[in-house]
Parts: sequence; structure tokens; C-alpha cells
Amino acid sequence: MTAPDPGTSALELRAVTKRYGTGQGGQVTAADDVTFTIEAGAFVALTGASGSGKSTLLHMIGALERPDSGVIISGGTEVTALRGAAQADYRRTVGFVFQRYNLLPALTALDNILAPVLPYRTSWDKRQRATQLLAAVGLAGREHSLPARMSGGEQQRIAIARALINTPALLLADEPTGNLDSATATDILDLLARLRAEHQMTIVLASHDPQIAARAERLIRLRDGAVIDDIQLTKDRPVQDIIRHISQLG
Repeated sequence: MTAPDPGTSALELRAVTKRYGTGQGGQVTAADDVTFTIEAGAFVALTGASGSGKSTLLHMIGALERPDSGVIISGGTEVTALRGAAQADYRRTVGFVFQRYNLLPALTALDNILAPVLPYRTSWDKRQRATQLLAAVGLAGREHSLPARMSGGEQQRIAIARALINTPALLLADEPTGNLDSATATDILDLLARLRAEHQMTIVLASHDPQIAARAERLIRLRDGAVIDDIQLTKDRPVQDIIRHISQLG
């Protein structure tokens, strides 16, 4: 597998298409000739109604699914050309954060963070890094807590720490605040922004919520799997104007 090159664009999609059968002889287009480039270190939001293709794009970028056609290049690696062990190696270089947290209920907070790297040899101390990440997400001292004893926001913080255990250059977040109240969602977004700056990560976040999407620097709007709008969000533009613009996009 080609090692990520920080001098290249973080992510490039070229004419990516993905269709699913409906079971009744029809097809649903989840990605329709999608083409865009994301620069390294950017914070980009994919937005659109449920079923617009946001999650499918993230899954294909992360090599959890394969497109029917097109090319995906991440950090200099042609993701769509990977197979077998090379594909598995690539997946370990990408951080994933999901709406439902996906924590293992029988494992402690620390062990959940460690889970992705436990089967592998590393050149660094796994437990030390997991402990540092736990502190970085504001949960120092909660090493032995089980998910059932934690709030939704705390569980999502654990999920974020777990996603960072391999120090990924790319973090994919699929509706990461969808199960959280607005105050906790703001805290999670603030945390992602801080960790992005500290780790020089590229973040691609999928959300149907205009207020969440407005926190990004760039907005890619999807409908029926196709890109219908791609706008740069500027800091001097009032947030409410951005939210209104996103809401008005059909």
C-alpha cells in the first residue's frame, strides 16, 4: 500500500458511482458520478436529506464499501484499487466515528479505545496512548467505566478517542451528534475542532442538520447521490445566514 503523502490532497473522488438493488427489480443510486477534491487539513461537511448518499460516500472513502465505478484516492493511496490485506491496512489509517458509538458494552472505556490496535504490534505504547486520548477527550480518570455507566456524550467522546488511536490523517464522522442534545452536540463539535488542530487531521463529517454542517469550512450538498452544491463557508459570514442558505437548498 502506498503511504499517505501529506503533500498531496487529502482526498479525491473521480466519477464515483454506487447503486443498490431494491429487491423489486429496481435500483437506488447512492452515489451518482460524484467528483470532488478535499485539501489536507480541511473540515468538510456532507449534507442532505436522509438517503441522499452521505453515509455511502463515507463508507466508500473508508473502504468499507466499494463503488461500482470511479476512483477514490486518499492521501496518495488509490483506495479503489486495494484488495485483501492492503485494504485492511488502509482501513486502520482512517478514523471512524459513528452516530451509534459502536462501543463494546463488556469493555471499559480504556479497553474500547484500545480495541482497534490490540491484535497488532505497534512501535508505541498502546495503553499509554489510549490513556492520553482519554484525557484529551476530557475523560481522565474514567478508564474503568463501562459504556452503560456513561452518558451519550461521554460514549461519543470514547468513540472519538478510539478513532484517533492510530493517529489518522483522515477522520470520517457519520452523524456523530445525531443522538445527542444540542448542548452536548456543540461540545462534541468543539472537541473535534480542537483535536483536528492538534493532530492536523482532515475531517469529513456527514450530517443532515444545517446547524451542524455550518460548523464546517466547506459544504458539499447531496441529493439522490449527486452533488448539487459545493460552497466554501467563510468566517465573516453570519452563522444564521449559512444555516438559512443550507436550509433553503432543495
